[in-house]
Amino acid sequence: MSTPYSMSGAVPVANTRGRDDTGPRIRRIETFCTPLVGFVRVTAEDGSTGWGQVSTYSSDLTCEILHRQVAPWALGRGMSALEDVIAEIPLREHKFPGTYLRRAMAGLDTAVWDWRGKAAKKPVAELLGGSAGPLRAYASSMRRDITPGDEAARMQRLRDDYGFDAFKVRVGAECGQDQDEWDGRTEAIIPAIRKAMGPNAALLVDGNSGFGPARAIEVGRMLEANGYEHFEEPCPYWELEQTAEVTGELSIDVAGGEQDWDLQQWKRIVAMRAVDIIQPDILYLGGMVRSMEVARMGHAAGLPCTPHAANLSLVTLFTMHLLRAVPNPGRYLEFSIEGDDYYPWQRELFRNDPFTITDGQAVVTEAPGWGVEICPEWLAKSTYKCSEDA
Repeated sequence: MSTPYSMSGAVPVANTRGRDDTGPRIRRIETFCTPLVGFVRVTAEDGSTGWGQVSTYSSDLTCEILHRQVAPWALGRGMSALEDVIAEIPLREHKFPGTYLRRAMAGLDTAVWDWRGKAAKKPVAELLGGSAGPLRAYASSMRRDITPGDEAARMQRLRDDYGFDAFKVRVGAECGQDQDEWDGRTEAIIPAIRKAMGPNAALLVDGNSGFGPARAIEVGRMLEANGYEHFEEPCPYWELEQTAEVTGELSIDVAGGEQDWDLQQWKRIVAMRAVDIIQPDILYLGGMVRSMEVARMGHAAGLPCTPHAANLSLVTLFTMHLLRAVPNPGRYLEFSIEGDDYYPWQRELFRNDPFTITDGQAVVTEAPGWGVEICPEWLAKSTYKCSEDA
């Protein structure tokens, strides 16, 4: 491990494309990571920089893939060529068609967007065709190890303290094959949250691939009877026909897509209308360029886009900018309510907190780029690696 701002351990990489792109070229790609979070800094030949992030979880592996399989195709290219580079990498690395490559591509993509925003002195949302401004957020619980009563009590506190008027809880067990986290929890939590939050609160649930179609439809009927409006990932996400069956049977909106990184799979999801609401995850999918493409697919089919954003790393900030720009934004921003007790690695990532909630809303500021600064103390403790244009 080296100190973050030294060049020791830098890995020279030749510009294998040699294409004469316009604008400043990418001179350096650096990563600063732990196993859970990986930030990316791109530096242009004129010394200007932009910050992005690879996907959370096993970020140390993802950063290594970025240096091995993403950086060689990006170094020496112009910042203006990002869209071409993002399209080319899956072709150049066609023997590696999985999620890790896209999670690594997201680090390059989001760092270049920050660079572009700073260069233009505009927020990324504006570069994407939108604007700064507020977003209605829903309080998103990640927990199943909590009783219905305790979950209801903390949702009430969030309503009272921050003005949330939309809330999501978990049902079933993650990839549970019709099993519950414990017997009867799903049947108990659905009415308990409605009773606690009152008739006017917007309520959502996440099944996390927990049910087969028959059980998912049974749970969906309970949700409909209790006035819920969003049933997320009811069936194994890879079983599109099962999800489509549930969507066709229920009046409640079925949502999904967070795990899907393949644009061909997204075309299938949209064409068969497997869901009513599409939920791409910007970092799982490969960044803003690909996420905007998926949003446009949904828009053409009349499907709203409510991206997945399950933690308070940069993924939520990226999602805020995306929602301010897409033509088909969903009703809410997903906003994780888990603090240091559940996600201790979220602590002290940023020097300025971009995630203030007031009256149930988050705000995309007018600050250039992403409008955030990574905490230098966090960077100093991270594992560092650098790839440079030869």
